Amino acid sequence: MLNKNSLLIGILLALIFPAIAWITAHYLKNNIDLINRPALPYWIAIGLNLIMLRFAFKKDLDKTGNGIMLASFAAMIAIFIFKAYLR
Repeated sequence: MLNKNSLLIGILLALIFPAIAWITAHYLKNNIDLINRPALPYWIAIGLNLIMLRFAFKKDLDKTGNGIMLASFAAMIAIFIFKAYLR
Protein backbone atom coordinates (compact mmCIF):
# COMPACT_ATOMS: atom_id res chain seq x y z
CA MET A 1 0.00 0.00 0.00
CA LEU A 2 2.72 2.47 0.94
CA ASN A 3 5.38 1.65 -1.61
CA LYS A 4 5.92 5.02 -3.33
CA ASN A 5 7.34 8.13 -1.75
CA SER A 6 5.23 10.96 -3.13
CA LEU A 7 3.38 13.91 -1.60
CA LEU A 8 0.37 13.36 -3.89
CA ILE A 9 0.05 9.70 -2.88
CA GLY A 10 0.15 10.72 0.78
CA ILE A 11 -2.61 13.29 0.27
CA LEU A 12 -4.76 10.79 -1.62
CA LEU A 13 -4.25 8.11 1.01
CA ALA A 14 -5.12 10.54 3.79
CA LEU A 15 -8.38 11.55 2.09
CA ILE A 16 -9.72 7.97 2.01
CA PHE A 17 -10.77 7.71 5.66
CA PRO A 18 -12.41 11.18 5.90
CA ALA A 19 -14.34 10.43 2.69
CA ILE A 20 -15.61 7.16 4.15
CA ALA A 21 -16.52 8.98 7.39
CA TRP A 22 -18.40 11.68 5.47
CA ILE A 23 -20.37 9.12 3.45
CA THR A 24 -21.17 7.12 6.58
CA ALA A 25 -22.22 10.17 8.57
CA HIS A 26 -24.32 11.47 5.67
CA TYR A 27 -26.31 8.27 5.34
CA LEU A 28 -26.64 7.57 9.06
CA LYS A 29 -27.29 11.10 10.33
CA ASN A 30 -31.03 10.55 10.73
CA ASN A 31 -30.99 6.86 11.56
CA ILE A 32 -28.50 6.60 14.41
CA ASP A 33 -27.31 8.81 17.23
CA LEU A 34 -23.54 8.39 17.53
CA ILE A 35 -23.24 8.90 21.26
CA ASN A 36 -24.67 12.40 20.75
CA ARG A 37 -21.50 13.45 18.93
CA PRO A 38 -22.02 14.16 15.22
CA ALA A 39 -18.28 14.64 14.54
CA LEU A 40 -17.26 11.25 15.97
CA PRO A 41 -16.77 9.48 12.57
CA TYR A 42 -14.48 12.30 11.45
CA TRP A 43 -12.33 12.10 14.57
CA ILE A 44 -12.02 8.34 14.11
CA ALA A 45 -10.93 8.95 10.50
CA ILE A 46 -8.28 11.43 11.66
CA GLY A 47 -7.05 8.90 14.22
CA LEU A 48 -6.72 6.26 11.50
CA ASN A 49 -4.79 8.78 9.39
CA LEU A 50 -2.38 9.33 12.26
CA ILE A 51 -1.79 5.57 12.49
CA MET A 52 -1.13 5.51 8.74
CA LEU A 53 1.23 8.48 9.23
CA ARG A 54 3.24 6.51 11.79
CA PHE A 55 3.66 3.58 9.40
CA ALA A 56 4.72 5.89 6.58
CA PHE A 57 7.46 7.48 8.68
CA LYS A 58 8.58 4.06 10.00
CA LYS A 59 9.13 2.92 6.41
CA ASP A 60 11.13 6.10 5.65
CA LEU A 61 8.51 7.44 3.24
CA ASP A 62 9.00 11.07 4.22
CA LYS A 63 7.15 12.70 1.32
CA THR A 64 4.19 10.35 1.69
CA GLY A 65 4.13 11.02 5.42
CA ASN A 66 4.19 14.75 4.80
CA GLY A 67 1.22 14.38 2.43
CA ILE A 68 -0.71 12.38 5.01
CA MET A 69 0.09 14.99 7.66
CA LEU A 70 -0.94 17.86 5.39
CA ALA A 71 -4.28 16.30 4.48
CA SER A 72 -4.96 15.23 8.09
CA PHE A 73 -4.41 18.73 9.45
CA ALA A 74 -6.50 20.24 6.66
CA ALA A 75 -9.30 17.79 7.51
CA MET A 76 -9.03 18.62 11.23
CA ILE A 77 -9.29 22.34 10.52
CA ALA A 78 -12.25 21.79 8.20
CA ILE A 79 -14.02 19.64 10.82
CA PHE A 80 -13.42 22.26 13.48
CA ILE A 81 -14.74 25.08 11.31
CA PHE A 82 -17.79 23.23 9.99
CA LYS A 83 -18.79 21.55 13.26
CA ALA A 84 -17.99 24.35 15.70
CA TYR A 85 -18.92 27.50 13.84
CA LEU A 86 -21.52 26.43 11.30
CA ARG A 87 -24.00 24.58 13.47
